[in-house]
Amino acid sequence: MSARIPVVLGIIRTDSMEVLHLRLKEAGCMEKGELGNIRDQVAEIAGELAAAAKLGPGKLLVVGASTSEVAGLRIGTGGAEDIAAALFDGLEQVRGKFGFDLAFQCCEHLNRALVVERAVLERLRLTEVAAVPVPKAGGSMAAAAYRRFADPCLAESLEAHAGIDIGETLIGMHLRRVAVPFRPSRRMIGMARVTAAWARPKLIGGERAVYALPQAADGNAPHCQ
Repeated sequence: MSARIPVVLGIIRTDSMEVLHLRLKEAGCMEKGELGNIRDQVAEIAGELAAAAKLGPGKLLVVGASTSEVAGLRIGTGGAEDIAAALFDGLEQVRGKFGFDLAFQCCEHLNRALVVERAVLERLRLTEVAAVPVPKAGGSMAAAAYRRFADPCLAESLEAHAGIDIGETLIGMHLRRVAVPFRPSRRMIGMARVTAAWARPKLIGGERAVYALPQAADGNAPHCQ
């Protein structure tokens, strides 16, 4: 079922004149063809990231998504469950191919907790928190994932191996160190900007680092005087 995006009243401030101007924006309808495009776009991005990050069984991909931004609206103002469903379908398609696990970040109303399968929570020994995400408290994307997972629950926090941020929701707090920015070939999903990253292990020392004490001529290791 397509979601009708209503006329939105925007306010623009012109500081030099110190007046407010009103602007009307008609965002139109999200048709089935457009939802299919959204599904394909997120699948393309997730597939590129999974290949670059070598995601597979045991690895975790965190996703933050604003369905409002995908529709061309300001984050938190026009969540759309059909857009969330299209995003979930595209990500699930790639998950099935590579075998990694998915985590969906809730909005700040639920302290950015994450929707995961209970098997993931228990395997990683994550801290469970009690809430059921809904579009108005958690966000449409997290709410959709909670209803589509087999045995969903909320984790307070986690450290994912890679992440996709759709609409600038800020997912960095749930990425492992050290995050490496990833530039997918597609930088937009609908009207939302997309950023992504994967995590590498910390590099300690570098080529000049010493990992064993040098031996003196007499065979004894030198020591400080």
